[in-house]
Amino acid sequence: MLSKSQIKLITRLKQKKYRIADGFFVAEGIKVINELLESSLELHLLFTTESFKSDIKNETLITENELKKISFLTTPNKALAVFKIPTPKNSKYLGLIVALDSIRDPGNLGTIIRLCDWFGIKELVCSKETVDCYNPKVVQATMGSITRVNINYLDLNTFLAEAEMPIFGAFMDGKNVYKRELPKAGIIILGNEANGISEAIEKQVTERIAIPRFGDLQATESLNVATATAVLLSEFRRG
Repeated sequence: MLSKSQIKLITRLKQKKYRIADGFFVAEGIKVINELLESSLELHLLFTTESFKSDIKNETLITENELKKISFLTTPNKALAVFKIPTPKNSKYLGLIVALDSIRDPGNLGTIIRLCDWFGIKELVCSKETVDCYNPKVVQATMGSITRVNINYLDLNTFLAEAEMPIFGAFMDGKNVYKRELPKAGIIILGNEANGISEAIEKQVTERIAIPRFGDLQATESLNVATATAVLLSEFRRG
């Protein structure tokens, strides 16, 4: 049975300021929660309409109506868990690194985290203006990949200024990425959904790259940022 204090804790975790204050985030759905349970993350609470695993101490069986009261999903998916936000790991910025300049859409960030996991990108650097990776919609979209990618929020301008590797920026007027010999190490910057890479960050870029349009009319304005990330990472790994 849910207590009033538990309902209050969970509902307030929808907001970033309370996730920071309380040190917890929410995950929903059997698959996502199972992925997180297999990681080093610390489980705080687990509410489920059907028993999960016999060895989970913090499991509480609740009804579907109770789950609806605390779920952030339109259609609740059998279980909701509260995990402790981990302490950021010390990063070794080697190999390929993805950097995000003010990505605002939770679905985009979640998909980019999954792509980093798929393509073996261990470090994801986010500007402080980028949406919080522990936003419930981001966590849902990562499908567990959030546990396998090291994510740091920092001053992106300072990070790039101190980087000792090539910095690639994705631009509409950049060099055709398919015709470029790409290195195994470097930083790939993706910009804001509406405005692209900001002027301050653009000054740090050592090479502008682009995904060329092949349509006859050349009318498509741009690619979704997560789609662009997939294409670019595929090319860098292929090279």
